[in-house]
Amino acid sequence: MVTIIASVLVTMTLADQWMQGGHQRSSSAVVAAAAGDDQARYQLNADELAKLNAVLELIETKYYADVEREELLDGAVSGMMSALDDPYSVYMEKEVAQHFAESIEGSFTGIGAEVTKEDGKIIVVSPIKGSPAERSGLLAKDVLISINGVSLNGLNLQEAVTKIRGPKGTKAKIVVQRNGFAEPIQLVLIREDIDVETVHSTMRPDGIGVIEIRQFSLNTSKRFKEELVKLEGEGLKGLVLDVRNNPGGVLPIVVEISQLMMKEGSTVVQVEYRDGKRDKTLAKGGSQKDYPIAVLTNKGSASASEILAGALQEAAGATVIGEQSFGKGTVQVSYNKALGDGSLVKMTIAKWLTPNGNWIHKKGITPNQIVDPPDMYTVARMNVQEPLKADSLSEQVRSAQIMLHGLGFEPSREDGYFDTETVEAVKKFQAQHQLPATGEIDAKTAVLLEQAVVKWIQNKENDAQLLEAVKAVSRK
Repeated sequence: MVTIIASVLVTMTLADQWMQGGHQRSSSAVVAAAAGDDQARYQLNADELAKLNAVLELIETKYYADVEREELLDGAVSGMMSALDDPYSVYMEKEVAQHFAESIEGSFTGIGAEVTKEDGKIIVVSPIKGSPAERSGLLAKDVLISINGVSLNGLNLQEAVTKIRGPKGTKAKIVVQRNGFAEPIQLVLIREDIDVETVHSTMRPDGIGVIEIRQFSLNTSKRFKEELVKLEGEGLKGLVLDVRNNPGGVLPIVVEISQLMMKEGSTVVQVEYRDGKRDKTLAKGGSQKDYPIAVLTNKGSASASEILAGALQEAAGATVIGEQSFGKGTVQVSYNKALGDGSLVKMTIAKWLTPNGNWIHKKGITPNQIVDPPDMYTVARMNVQEPLKADSLSEQVRSAQIMLHGLGFEPSREDGYFDTETVEAVKKFQAQHQLPATGEIDAKTAVLLEQAVVKWIQNKENDAQLLEAVKAVSRK
């Protein structure tokens, strides 16, 4: 899956060394099998090659402007990948491929959100924890319409990512369409360096440990083991694994983490190839825990996060709590050595299934207990240019009403109409924050209102999903 975490990031990518190590079908074996008599059918025949050369010659001799041959070759390869009609199979030019490699290592520059392309639209998979995307209020399933006034309509995924990317410190004005909102929403982000700490743990006073996994990067397994050992050493009574807004990562890493909590020999994941054959990855080196485990998911939990949730739910007795996950059930491999110039092709080579053989693609993992987040978590940020006044109707007023209600100021309605009760709620908020009690929402009031919401969200006691997960592992 291509992302804008820094430029690009893959979810559910098989690392080259893992594939070549024989854990699954190795790419070297595939190449060897294609040798000899079969090799010719994977190459262009004389007529096909002549067609491409004819077009190349026409462009270089007849086109009205000069075009670099490298651009034409990049376009040809990109066109082949686009013909697959698979948002997860893409060609990356050398510079983009370099950023992709950096992102897998967990350090990059960008806005911190993963995107994919579905039905011709650029869609957010999830924002990264603590990133500009998350702080601005960008949400999973948001449809990106434009960046800095440039429409993303008609662009392929790589072209869209290129528009979204930019140097550190530069501004990105993003217009999104959000489900449930009649009008598009504008968000303003500042691109920055993002060094993802992929694992974070806390021990609650009641002995329940919480491990948040933000991304499955190359160092995540090591960090997870360290945090799990630390919690167990402190007398862990129950464990909550939080993979909300985790877009995925490297497949062998999530396997390493999952099997730590699974019975030896149990199935972690199944991978099914184009010929219908399945390879099962079996747990080794770990053991099913004697303490209860819950996995927290939301609609931004994708790919490798779903493997973890599915494996522990079906084969380790864990309880999944939260929202239906994103629903990405395919596996990609990155091929760069075959191209030889630093560019790479990332291609879907299989689909993955849960231990019980379920394919969750475009469906997601269904929680054992569905817990929706409070509206405060999904409310759109306001961009107040002119004061919002009584008797007006807008999405900005609706956002303000949701915020006021969540903070306890009770505007009585949340439909975007600025009625007298909303005026009174605004006045109460303004008085509490030492602002003139005008009852109008000016820029300063909007900023303080949003800051109050951020503070509310950061209070873990307001995290309904987390609290339910803690209850679930406390009851067992």
